[in-house]
Amino acid sequence: MRTFRIPSALHDVFGERQSAASLTLIALAMPVAVLAALPAFLTVEPWRAVLAGLLVADIAAGAIANFTRSTNDHYAASALRRTVFLVVHVHIFVVALLLDLPIIPALVAWALTIAAATAVVLLKATGLQRPVAGMGVVVVLGATAMTPEATMVLLFMTALFAIKVVLAFAIDHSADTGP
Repeated sequence: MRTFRIPSALHDVFGERQSAASLTLIALAMPVAVLAALPAFLTVEPWRAVLAGLLVADIAAGAIANFTRSTNDHYAASALRRTVFLVVHVHIFVVALLLDLPIIPALVAWALTIAAATAVVLLKATGLQRPVAGMGVVVVLGATAMTPEATMVLLFMTALFAIKVVLAFAIDHSADTGP
């Protein structure tokens, strides 16, 4: 399979090398996610829709890219990189602000996603990363869905965000992470 060397400025997104197939899937995920959230984009000013669209595209791209060996290996090589990644991922909250989506379910989704991802990262040596990550996503989605103001767009964004951060990113896919 043909691979491409990734410019160093994009290593945090793609790692050092990516296959053509992976890059294609990552590129396809972005417009699918934006289209799924389109109803919310149509109700706000264009500048807010554009910024939110970029963040939604980033979440979708990461939901695919973080499963790839190259991106996984990039973050597995540095605990500091993993920590910084988790700290800066406030995307779902910012998207909610930009699209006038309910803030409380967005905060619930963000806080539980970061907590679940942190727990998964800390369990690296235990072999429990995968089942704990699965449970973390169940908790994130369940708690967000039970929040009275949750909307379909926000639930979709929460699912993408939880997949990106908990399942795709927090698990070290190159290690023995499950029974």
